Amino acid sequence: MFRFLRGWVLPQAACEEANNSSRYENLFKKLDLNEDGRVDIAELQAGLKALGIPLGRDAEEKIFKAGDANKDGQLDIEEFMQYLKDHEKKMKLAFKSLDKNNDGKIEASEIVQSLRILGIVISEQQAEKILQSIDADGTMSVDWNEWRDHFLFNPATDIEEIVRYWKHSTVLDIGDSLTIPDEFTEEEKKSGQWWRQLLSGGVAGAVSRTGTAPLDRLKVMMQVHGSKSNKMNISSGLKQMVKEGGVRSLWRGNGVNVIKIAPETAIKFWAYEQYKKIFANEDGKVGTIERFVSGSLAGATAQTSIYPMEVLKTRLAVGKTGQYSGMFDCAKKIFKREGVKAFYKGYVPNILGIIPYAGIDLAVYEALKTAWLDRYASDSANPGVFVLLGCGTISSTCGQLASYPLALIRTRMQAQALLEEAPQLNMVGLFQRIIANEGIIGLYRGIAPNFMKVLPAVSISYVVYEKMKQNLGIA
Repeated sequence: MFRFLRGWVLPQAACEEANNSSRYENLFKKLDLNEDGRVDIAELQAGLKALGIPLGRDAEEKIFKAGDANKDGQLDIEEFMQYLKDHEKKMKLAFKSLDKNNDGKIEASEIVQSLRILGIVISEQQAEKILQSIDADGTMSVDWNEWRDHFLFNPATDIEEIVRYWKHSTVLDIGDSLTIPDEFTEEEKKSGQWWRQLLSGGVAGAVSRTGTAPLDRLKVMMQVHGSKSNKMNISSGLKQMVKEGGVRSLWRGNGVNVIKIAPETAIKFWAYEQYKKIFANEDGKVGTIERFVSGSLAGATAQTSIYPMEVLKTRLAVGKTGQYSGMFDCAKKIFKREGVKAFYKGYVPNILGIIPYAGIDLAVYEALKTAWLDRYASDSANPGVFVLLGCGTISSTCGQLASYPLALIRTRMQAQALLEEAPQLNMVGLFQRIIANEGIIGLYRGIAPNFMKVLPAVSISYVVYEKMKQNLGIA
């Protein structure tokens, strides 16, 4: 991407002989399309595109936000040069942190090592493809000049931002709580950026779940009431819910589903950090397997803590109009009639579902990442937001597919007490009964509306997450 810039705007002779100021001035003139001594965001975008450096609107806005010191909506030559000088210093630190053997160049093995530290595993061949997108002279190694020219307009400020393109983020909320938690760098923890990201993700999840709540309630209704004798489908299910309780009933149980986001996220994040400390080696490093185990245990810890709210959500969603006046009334009636044990019905299949969900989710994501790196990484190491969203959506959907039978068993166990004359079966008994009466397909009742909500849920959560990050100053 930046070879054109290196060959035209920043020729090698100029890099070696001219000082930084003349290089920056030359580049500023190329971007100042109307020659008024200032560059606005439109000129920056058009100028970079003309130079063969289409970064994308988000990256360009970050550059502008960081460089516009007087906040007048334009970059003058002093602001432009200061931004590039400051950014080049950060890029120098990033280069040195990647150059593990201090020989003045970055090689494929060093890319692999740095990614592994961050929990991202790639082969040396894939690392070579990443290097090809930066390597201007074909030596299969990257020196400081190549590194600087490639990342001159990349708003990433440290090596972890650069190599975490492929960090498997769980910010995409599809209404399920089985994902392993996000991981934050030490810098993000010190700066307070971690809680802003968690808050952004929590708000995004709340909006996303509210937007797709009718499909989520329909899924629960089909899981509980769908059978060969009661052929509830998407259309008849929605009509039945509206007829029984009006349009508002489509959002029944959503309040609990939203409220539980905050405590679950906080507990999961705290538990993940604690488990990582337990599994870390003598150097304090945590490998990929250890991260997965830590994440799964953190998910189990969080689910154990907030599980009564899962039961309340199901009971409210399945309950009839007027049966419960709200979350507290529902909890009160369950406790009075069934005791404390009722708040943990379906707990075992729910916990067991974490492993196949998280395992399949991560495995599919890694496979998609590998396929992309093998085919496209020679042009750029950054897959772009749509590739990442697509990979995240597909991997999460596969994770759901793997764990869905356990989720259905959990929901039916949670709701058994509401079904008249229904025997109170345990996990194995319920599984055997569904197989005997409904066949394998019975374990996937309600999966259609579950899949229908994935795309809108991902889209809503991503848009809201990005807006929240902008408002909190971490975009």
